Amino acid sequence: MRDREKTFLTIGECMVELAPLSGDDYRAGFAGDTFNSAWYARRLLPEGFDVAYGTCVGDDAISGRMLDFMVQAGIDISTVRRLPGRTVGLYMIQLDNGERSFSYWRGQSAARSLGEDPTWLAQITASAGTILFSGITLAILPEQGRRNLLDALASARAGGATVAFDPNLRPRLWPDTAAMRAAIMQAAAVADITLPSFDEEALHFGDADPAATIARYRDAGIATVVVKNGEDELHVGATDAPVRGFRPDKAPQITDTTAAGDSFNAGFLTARMQGRTLDDSVRAGMDLAARVVQARGALVESALAASRRG
Repeated sequence: MRDREKTFLTIGECMVELAPLSGDDYRAGFAGDTFNSAWYARRLLPEGFDVAYGTCVGDDAISGRMLDFMVQAGIDISTVRRLPGRTVGLYMIQLDNGERSFSYWRGQSAARSLGEDPTWLAQITASAGTILFSGITLAILPEQGRRNLLDALASARAGGATVAFDPNLRPRLWPDTAAMRAAIMQAAAVADITLPSFDEEALHFGDADPAATIARYRDAGIATVVVKNGEDELHVGATDAPVRGFRPDKAPQITDTTAAGDSFNAGFLTARMQGRTLDDSVRAGMDLAARVVQARGALVESALAASRRG
C-alpha cells in the first residue's frame, strides 16, 4: 500500500509530442505539462516515494505505447482509465530562437473525459499527499468535468493533501478570456500552492508586476504563491514569509524552453515533499529548469544527471 504522504499525483493530459530535430525532421515522444512534471518528479524523488499520473487514454495501440512509456519511466498508472474507442492527443513543437509555439490535434483525446467520473476522481485523489493540476487540465474539460475535478481536489485537500496549481494560461483552449480568468481563479481557490508564470498573468490578468500576481492569488486564499519569470527574478509570497525575490542563474544557452515551468514545478514540489525549506525548494526548481532549457524537447534526462552531480 502507498504511503500517502510520499505519493505525488499529477492530473492532466499526456499527448504524443512531435519535437523538432533539424530541418523538417521530428522525433515522436510523449509529453504534456503535468505529465512532464511527473516524469521529472519520479527521477528526483528517492526510493520510497511514489509518483502517479491521473488521466484517461484510449484502447488503441498508441495509447498502449504511452502507458508502456509511463511504466518504463517508473510512473504508477493505476490512476489511469482506458476508454474504449478513444485515443490520445498530439502536438507539434516549432522553435524560433529557443522560443516555442505549438500546434495541437486533440479532438478525440480520451483525457477530455477525465472529469466525467466523480467516484474515480475521489479514489485517485484520496491516495495522494501532494497533487498537481494545471489550467490546461481544466481547459480540456467541459464545465461539469471541471466542477467534478475541483470538488475532488477540495475533498482531498480537506483530507490533508497539499494541492498545487499551475495556471498555465492557454487562451486558445477557452471560449474567451473572461471564461478562462474565472475558471483559473475558481481552481486557485482549492489550492495550497499556486505556480503562475508572470508573462502570462500580466498579459491575461493585467498584473503590473509579480507582486500584483502574488496579491491576487493570496487574496483568493492561497498560502504560497511562486511567480515564475523566465530569466528574470522569481518572486514568492507565503503566509509565513514576506514577498521575496530570487535571481536565477543564467543558462549558458537557451535551446528550447519547452517544459521549463513544468520542470521547475517538479523540482520545487519534490523538494517540499522531502522537507526542504521554501528557499531551498525554489532554488531546486530554478536549477533544474535552467538545465532543461539547454536541450531540445520536454523530457531531458541529461538535465537530471547534471542536477544530481551538482
